[in-house]
Amino acid sequence: MSDTGPAVRRFVVIGDSFPEGVGDPEPRCPNGVRGWADRMAEVLARRAVETGGSPTRYANLAIRGKLLGPVVDEQLEPAVALDPDLIGMCAGANDLLRPSVDIDAIIARYDDALGALVDTGARVFTFTAFDTGGRPLFAAMRGRFAIYNELLREVVERRGIELVDFWRMREFSDRRMWEFDRMHLSSAGHHQMAIRVLESLGIDHDLVPVAFGPPETMTAAQRRKDNRQWAAQAAAPWIGRRLRGRSRGDNMTPKYPDLTELSPATR
Repeated sequence: MSDTGPAVRRFVVIGDSFPEGVGDPEPRCPNGVRGWADRMAEVLARRAVETGGSPTRYANLAIRGKLLGPVVDEQLEPAVALDPDLIGMCAGANDLLRPSVDIDAIIARYDDALGALVDTGARVFTFTAFDTGGRPLFAAMRGRFAIYNELLREVVERRGIELVDFWRMREFSDRRMWEFDRMHLSSAGHHQMAIRVLESLGIDHDLVPVAFGPPETMTAAQRRKDNRQWAAQAAAPWIGRRLRGRSRGDNMTPKYPDLTELSPATR
């Protein structure tokens, strides 16, 4: 793989549950989750040392359940103050899942936020939304996500930002890449996403791609049982929180609010 640019010294991510790492449980990590960004930070730290520098320092300000507005209002300024040379932002999916949404307004706010990040001189990357096709609760919103992605692509091209194109990553159609809730990546999914982000940025890494065996076959009865369990244990609580205007991220704080040296040795 080609390697572009100097080693990263200060890596920062902002956003919602996706960059926070929800779905990749690790009790030794703050907030109890690891995720693709932590995994990527560990690779960047090793790479920096191998090239003769000090380990990459990393901050993760993302909090699960956050809408785009609170992400911008609460995380953007602290992220800029950390003076990153690489920053990733991913937000907006929670907005798209609301019953009523103004996609143009979301993109306009996202555009302004990405512009503020670009103005720092840092290398900036963001993500398209995942493809919701084939997901019982979200399939009807597939067109909404596609429109959002197309508008975001225009912003990315105009701003000169790096794009990690989650929508087009077909390996994530394997349900083993997802947690039981079908809304967050599993540990395997976060590992694979770390690889995909590093590859999108042209950064060398030593991570081995996820290789699953043949998918487990399920009878129609088993699928119905699985769907019932998911509806009762994941979908219904999620819908309930939306109706009450609540989020799993309420009263949570960022897992790494300050620049931290993150090493696999601490895991």
